[in-house]
Amino acid sequence: MFKTLVNAWKVADLRKKMLFTAMVILIYRIGVAIPIPYLDSNMLSTYMALTDGSIFQYLNILSGNAFSQATLFALGVSPYITASIVMQLLTIAIPYLENLAKEGQDGQKKINQFTRYLTVVLGLITAFGYYMLLRNNNLLIDNSVFAAIVMIACYCAGSSLVMWLAEKVNDNGIGNGISMILLANIVSRGPSILSTFWSYLTSGTVTGVIIAVASLIIGLAMIVFIVFTNDSERRIPIQYAKKVVGRKMYGGQNSSLPLKLMMTGVMPIIFANSIITIPATIALFFPTPAEGSFWDKFLNLFSSGSWFYALLTFVLIVVFAYFYTAITFNPIEVANNLKKNGGSIPGIRPGKPTADYIMKILNRITLIGALCLSIIAVVPMIANIISGDQLKGLAFSGNSIIIVVGVILETARDLESQLSMRHYKGFLE
Repeated sequence: MFKTLVNAWKVADLRKKMLFTAMVILIYRIGVAIPIPYLDSNMLSTYMALTDGSIFQYLNILSGNAFSQATLFALGVSPYITASIVMQLLTIAIPYLENLAKEGQDGQKKINQFTRYLTVVLGLITAFGYYMLLRNNNLLIDNSVFAAIVMIACYCAGSSLVMWLAEKVNDNGIGNGISMILLANIVSRGPSILSTFWSYLTSGTVTGVIIAVASLIIGLAMIVFIVFTNDSERRIPIQYAKKVVGRKMYGGQNSSLPLKLMMTGVMPIIFANSIITIPATIALFFPTPAEGSFWDKFLNLFSSGSWFYALLTFVLIVVFAYFYTAITFNPIEVANNLKKNGGSIPGIRPGKPTADYIMKILNRITLIGALCLSIIAVVPMIANIISGDQLKGLAFSGNSIIIVVGVILETARDLESQLSMRHYKGFLE
């Protein structure tokens, strides 16, 4: 990976793209630190310290601590990600959008335009909800209508600016704008994580050292496991029939249909976290229940330090992995495309039998990939439970590690492909 970065830096065009991406990330991090008026910062920090295990903690990770500080980019990339997911679902449900998706680059441009409009709408709605959260918890120093308009406008403009920065990275940078911003946000938490790790390591107690060493071993093991599963794929052999056009013969070559083990990426974890944190999030809007009461026990079940929370997360990730695979991969369409191009799977008849065979393989791969995702997400929670809640805040670390490792691997592959396009070393030699 480091060799790829060094080689890419030597190419003037790629160096400009890398510098442009770094500049955009720097601008974003500056926006994370820009405060919004009419906020009581002391009350805000006290309130956000109580949101561990809720959806707010997850949003804070994705925004690079901007959510907990209520700065300009507090909403981060969440409206843009949500809009992209909604448009992806609507593309399957609405025939007009489905036809646009099949029109190639022109259709994709229109879909991207709809995504931008939807991002602004979701940003406005989310900004209003965030303002009401701050107001209802007495975190504002001014509750006037003018203050509300200013704050909502700032947060909505911030989410739109983040979308624009991400698209600029796609157009003029090294690509994967949203992923690069998410990577920067998660990596920005590195110093605090290292500080916590060092405090345990130098605590002078056996327990502290054990926690530090165990955290390091678990982290390294998860990184190795993610790299292994991220590059794993199942290749279905494809045989193309020979055909004669004029005096030339075409086809007859062997190929393969690759099905990645982690086809769904991190999306099932995102969906599962969004669902399972709903009870803890709703509880923040109500008074704290009495200790030992029914609602207190109910909320403890959905806290990040309970076994039920870990088990439910495991199950939801598996469910959403199948759901997301079903809406993003269509075996019938793949089978039809193979039939049109004269391709077939050896031993399988074209048409419906091919689609059924691909579906059977896909279901098995999805199950294995879902189990891998579940293990990655649940291991930090189990470590937190075993440590007696001493590793509080690890509920979403599996998600963070997947994003970081996945973005790094994807960026390295993109740079390698761009390098190969510029050098053609294998062809010249």
